[in-house]
Amino acid sequence: MNHFSIFTMVATGLIGLSAIGVAKADEVVTPWGEPDLQGIWTDEFDTPLQRSAKHTNQELFTAIQREELDKQRAAHYASGDSRRERGTVNDVNGTDNNTVFLAIKHTGARTSLIVDPPNGRIPPLTPEAQRAAAADQEFRLALLQSTDACKNREPTCAGGKYDPAPSPRRAEPPPRYNATNFGRINRHDGPEDGALADRCLTGGLPEFGTPFGGSFRRIVQTPGGISIFYDVGQGEGWQRNVVMSGSPHLPANIRQWYGDSRGHWEGNTLVIDVTNFSPKTDFQGSRENLHLVERWTRTGPSTLQYEVTIEDPTVWTQPLTVKQEFTKQSEQQNRIYYEPRCVEGNYGLPGLLHGRRMEELAFAEGRGPDPATRDNVGALVDRAVQAPQDPLQ
Repeated sequence: MNHFSIFTMVATGLIGLSAIGVAKADEVVTPWGEPDLQGIWTDEFDTPLQRSAKHTNQELFTAIQREELDKQRAAHYASGDSRRERGTVNDVNGTDNNTVFLAIKHTGARTSLIVDPPNGRIPPLTPEAQRAAAADQEFRLALLQSTDACKNREPTCAGGKYDPAPSPRRAEPPPRYNATNFGRINRHDGPEDGALADRCLTGGLPEFGTPFGGSFRRIVQTPGGISIFYDVGQGEGWQRNVVMSGSPHLPANIRQWYGDSRGHWEGNTLVIDVTNFSPKTDFQGSRENLHLVERWTRTGPSTLQYEVTIEDPTVWTQPLTVKQEFTKQSEQQNRIYYEPRCVEGNYGLPGLLHGRRMEELAFAEGRGPDPATRDNVGALVDRAVQAPQDPLQ
């Protein structure tokens, strides 16, 4: 069926307007009459997910505050070098200087992306979620116990203790799948011991951008569906398809990395209900029970509002709602990349695994230290802790 036929059927009432959205006369619409959300979109400003303690009761920055914060952040990132303790083990182990990858933007108008709860903070964790997080941390600290990180009481071993004997838990699987970008554990027995970023994987939904390379999404509509491609981070691009047929969610036993998206129109707003997440994904501790209700609304020729309510009663004591405002980008060729460009998973990860096997072989032959006594994650954590804090945080 061509676009003209669909548009004619809508005009004559053969297709209900409520099924595909109702567009006002002054709105941008597709040839078949839906509100047109298509294009490449990004958030032009930096806004933290959570409100900092410095702005507890303030929803919006003043113009003077934004100007001052921009000056502070310009000074903060001006050198392009976040290295600390030059010449120390931490400096050497810190490897690359991540500030060169940052996409620095102006300070946004709001003090947090979270608009509900009103304090702009992620709600408190449930007892169940606290126990799960504590189990994860206990396991990570156990694998570090015989390293210099614990011996020297470095930040990465905060809460742990030093014991020269390698932990008896070293051969255990983690309490749950290692599904975060900051959850590296002190071994490389397999790919899953590294963070998602080490494997060129992304955390998925909800996606609020990253300082490393920014965040873009391209929306494409057809009469029967919607596709959104995300270009995020340092090349961890991915795509999601939104089912618009009115069919129910997939059976509960079918789990997907980006969840199962089912959409419908409410006036000029695209509403997407997302469930069926994989337990191998993680948003602030929420995994397979994560539930999103997204609302996408075109607010002008070059503006798009995104609002998402996030809930998981097994993790938070109440839902939270986040808002973002996107600006339409140029449509020129090659403006956005459709193939993931991340190379760490292709080159770096095999090197990490091979390096650990060589260390184990050398130790077995009496030519080197026990790999269990070497901290291979702490320098990254410690450097992040020691680096000057972004004034927005």
